[in-house]
Amino acid sequence: MAEAQNPSPLASGRAGGPPPVGSTTAGSIAVAAESTVATRMSAPPSFDVADFPVPHGREEEWRFTPLERLRGLHDGTAATGEGVKVEVEAPEGVIVETVGRDDARLGRAGTPVDRVAAQAYSAFEKAGVVTVPKETVLTEPIRIAVHGEGGTAYGHQVVELGAFAEAVVVIDHTGDAVLAANVDYLVGDGAKLTVVSVQDWDDKAVHVAQHNALVGRDASFKSVVVTFGGDVVRLHPRVSYAGTGGEAELFGLYFTDRGQHQEHRLLVDHNTPHCKSNVVYKGALQGDDAHAVWIGDVLIEAKAEGTDTYEMNRNLVLTDGARVDSVPNLEIETGEIVGAGHASATGRFDDEQLFYLMARGIPEFEARRLVVRGFFAELVQQIGVPDIEERLIAKIEEELEASVA
Repeated sequence: MAEAQNPSPLASGRAGGPPPVGSTTAGSIAVAAESTVATRMSAPPSFDVADFPVPHGREEEWRFTPLERLRGLHDGTAATGEGVKVEVEAPEGVIVETVGRDDARLGRAGTPVDRVAAQAYSAFEKAGVVTVPKETVLTEPIRIAVHGEGGTAYGHQVVELGAFAEAVVVIDHTGDAVLAANVDYLVGDGAKLTVVSVQDWDDKAVHVAQHNALVGRDASFKSVVVTFGGDVVRLHPRVSYAGTGGEAELFGLYFTDRGQHQEHRLLVDHNTPHCKSNVVYKGALQGDDAHAVWIGDVLIEAKAEGTDTYEMNRNLVLTDGARVDSVPNLEIETGEIVGAGHASATGRFDDEQLFYLMARGIPEFEARRLVVRGFFAELVQQIGVPDIEERLIAKIEEELEASVA
């Protein structure tokens, strides 16, 4: 087992422009397909912070976000410092690097679409790159541990799979920090990448990040986003395709507690014919001022004939005082598609379910626990990493016990 410590990819640093143009390493995506699309839900993408005005909260992409709690990430007043420590543990054969700003792989998966992402790109000095060579099939996950140490950090992480490689990557966020970051996934032709991103921050942490996935021809990408901790967490997963036959699955699970703001804003850009996508996010909320936001945007461009896509968001409100904003969107520019649909539902416990269980001698708390576990079960099964699944179930039960107390 190869292990590397990588403390610098998330450190603050000097400003910089867009990445240089260059080819990827052998066996990776053959055609660059930089995501520069702007939809009605986002500003035109740019690597330059100056292209994004300081948000005031009335913009469509910021109207749900509590800007005053971002600790200056949105307006350039955030403090600087060594805010996080990054450690990478990878199986034999995986290449773990710390690279400079001139590396050609940086920014290839997508361009920042808001001021915080552009600020993060302009501020990092070193980036972390994890490469799985072509035709390498890993039997153990790659683990990237991001631990907050109380400061502010800007970072960039790249995960690249060569052609026909297969890997599972777990990115685990813990501790206390103010973090703005970009994470790029380059999935080569015929490759299969599963990423599990866990946000288990301490109560005061702030985490704003853009996740960019570029999916190659006949490749598959699965993302599982799990959000529990932090004061404010705002994640922006985005997917585009570099060749026909690509498939993307985006799953998410969040448990929003008293006073927390958790926001997930997704875009699947079907910019290539005959590709598929499936989005399923589920959340539970409890406590006063618990606020969850889910924005799901799917764009089917005119050239993307044969697209097959669906997105769904479901929320379970456990107590009074919680708020959910759920906005699914479809932008369709061609009628030559296989299918496209979306759904959103928010509700409380089903009284009939609780009555059914309690009538059979199950105490109310245990009945509620069973209902919540059943609600999340299909997403937990998508993780595929036993210790993460066990930790997730334990965290859900811990949250439920806190609500009863």
